Amino acid sequence: MTVTQETMAITTTGRVDDVSAAAYRIRHHALNMGEVQGQGYVGQALGAADMLAAVYADQLRFQAADPEWEGRDRFLLSTGHYAIGHYAALAEAGIVPVEELETYGSDDSRLPMSGMSTYTPGMEISGGSLGHGLTIAVGMALGLRYQGSEARVYNFLSDGELDEGSTWEAAMGAHHHQLGNLTAMVDINALQADGKTDTVLRTEPVTEKWESFGWYTQRVDGNNMADLLLAFDNAAAQAATVGRPSVILCDTKVGRGVPLLEEREKAHFMRIEEHEWQLCREQLTAGYEGKAKR
Repeated sequence: MTVTQETMAITTTGRVDDVSAAAYRIRHHALNMGEVQGQGYVGQALGAADMLAAVYADQLRFQAADPEWEGRDRFLLSTGHYAIGHYAALAEAGIVPVEELETYGSDDSRLPMSGMSTYTPGMEISGGSLGHGLTIAVGMALGLRYQGSEARVYNFLSDGELDEGSTWEAAMGAHHHQLGNLTAMVDINALQADGKTDTVLRTEPVTEKWESFGWYTQRVDGNNMADLLLAFDNAAAQAATVGRPSVILCDTKVGRGVPLLEEREKAHFMRIEEHEWQLCREQLTAGYEGKAKR
């Protein structure tokens, strides 16, 4: 089901603008962090920034001063290599100080290049080995139900993770246990470490697959904020302690917002030359301000 078919929620211009501004800042933070190392999973962070902003600036219940607040919604980053984007979102949310982003990937930093829950405030699980996040999310959502908690679980995973059998086992488990407090979001950027996703292992028709597993399924342009917010609103409207789990399939573009990086051939792990970082920031700002004026 596409969100354009839904009339349940209407996103206001002001709300879309506010969350889009958060996405811009998340992208800017990611570029600054990437410059610290001169390379990294910058393309994924730029592509997924709208998804992360929609969650942290609009949907997630949390207390910035108390990242372990018992009543918080849980955000699980299954794709540990996307940590650079997650740190940017945590900084935007006030959970991690913005100035701490300068330590990204450095010795003794709380912000390692791959997400680790033992180091970083607000990081619920350690990532790295793909295919585990949704399994953990299922157990967490079930545990919260047993505790009588109204907290929800959000799991961020990638289209490459749909190659993993454990992901589909978890999808079956979520439907079996009727985990209406669980929302998954899949970054479909059509790229993984070994090449284009459809050449490594074709997973389409992915919408129909999730629907056949009993999930409330929506597919959207993951770089269109109005569509994203509408999809999250739809998922929240049908959320329940016992009910259908939700999945939002988000088509995104690696490097989104920075034309120089959007067209880079080797985009899974990017090397960006020293003189290019400022150009990337200038392109990002020019594109964002151009859209804001329209």
